[in-house]
Amino acid sequence: MSETLVVVGSQWGDEGKGKITDYFATRADMVVRYQGGNNAGHTVVFDGNKYSLQSIPSGIFNPKTVNIMGNGMVVNPVSVVAELEKLHDRGITDYQLYISTRAAMVMPWHPMLDGAYESQKGDALIGTTKKGIGPAYSDKYSRTGMRMGDLLEPEYFRERLEAALEVKNMELKMLGLEPLEVESVYNEYMALAEKLGPMITDTSRMVNDALRTADKRILFEGAQGMMLCIDHGTYPFVTSSSPSAASVPVGAGISPKWINEVVGVAKAYCTRVGSGPFPTELFDEIGDGIRERGHEYGTVTGRPRRIGWFDAVVGRYTAELAGISHWAVMLLDVLSGLDTIKICVAYELDGKEIQSPPSTIASLARCKPVYIEMPGWKEDITNIKNFEDLPENAKAYIHKLEEVTGTPVGMISVGPDREQTIIVDPELNKF
Repeated sequence: MSETLVVVGSQWGDEGKGKITDYFATRADMVVRYQGGNNAGHTVVFDGNKYSLQSIPSGIFNPKTVNIMGNGMVVNPVSVVAELEKLHDRGITDYQLYISTRAAMVMPWHPMLDGAYESQKGDALIGTTKKGIGPAYSDKYSRTGMRMGDLLEPEYFRERLEAALEVKNMELKMLGLEPLEVESVYNEYMALAEKLGPMITDTSRMVNDALRTADKRILFEGAQGMMLCIDHGTYPFVTSSSPSAASVPVGAGISPKWINEVVGVAKAYCTRVGSGPFPTELFDEIGDGIRERGHEYGTVTGRPRRIGWFDAVVGRYTAELAGISHWAVMLLDVLSGLDTIKICVAYELDGKEIQSPPSTIASLARCKPVYIEMPGWKEDITNIKNFEDLPENAKAYIHKLEEVTGTPVGMISVGPDREQTIIVDPELNKF
């Protein structure tokens, strides 16, 4: 029976999932993206080279790894081709990539509508990347969207395109935007179909066949983070899909019985991009220092990330929802040099202490963090390979994170390179 492992973000995205996925992808036979689109930004660093991925799974650097873009994704074929061309320019040409016929497709009108509707929100901005992900998911669920498999049937694709543009052009005009021409969009997407057509297939069948093959290692890669989940995140300041491991069966087209291990990726502090409540947010020199040391700027947007202390309320909540069995604690090295480090262990809401996030942003905005303080450390830890060699205060901090979240730490990142990874629980190396 195959081994499976899911990597999920446990905070507000940008936790460092790309590095952890890459770490496991070097030994995986298959890497599967199961939700999201090119609004994700996964950074992978190895051999001194830095690569930024958006749609493409992190196993793309290993020629032996089969990379799957699952049916739960929304795929922008323009973005995928551009991403592949950038990889080709850097010598990454030997890979295996497949795209689900059932994946929703981002069309030219989706980014246009995304930007227009976002600009109308004023102070209530969601903070979308304006990549068209939300409108593409909206069309999917209203049953008017187009799917990647449509590109394989030109006549059918044209029929769907004509029907869609009858409605979408009215919407674009209403918003003061230029309408799109059927012929222009058709020709553009048929040219994309020539490039991507050989990759578009029934990926659910591929994943299920691999799962039934003995000794296969299959890695499932999510995008964004659990606090941006459409159901369980800080709604409406969320993404348009669910990054949870619970979404893997639907987004990859498999049975829930196949999920074995879930690694939750969490920074040693917290960050957030865009709008929405953020209880532990820092507005002082400590927050500014963490942002600069951690290079906390969005991979896709370049926007500066908001900085806060580690939030164990969020940690407990997302660990429970996603079935997280181990933490991967990222950027521990960024906290080096601080005299004191704080951890939020509860919220105070309207004079009462609570242990989990409330459902409305109105309540969450009124939450005050209840902190405990830990002594910091001064040592440079970027070259440490073993947990026991960490400074005593760093080890104490990790143990405290385990205690307040109720979940063991399985691995720690002390730098951007894949070699700067400390395995705390040897069980994870069995994958």
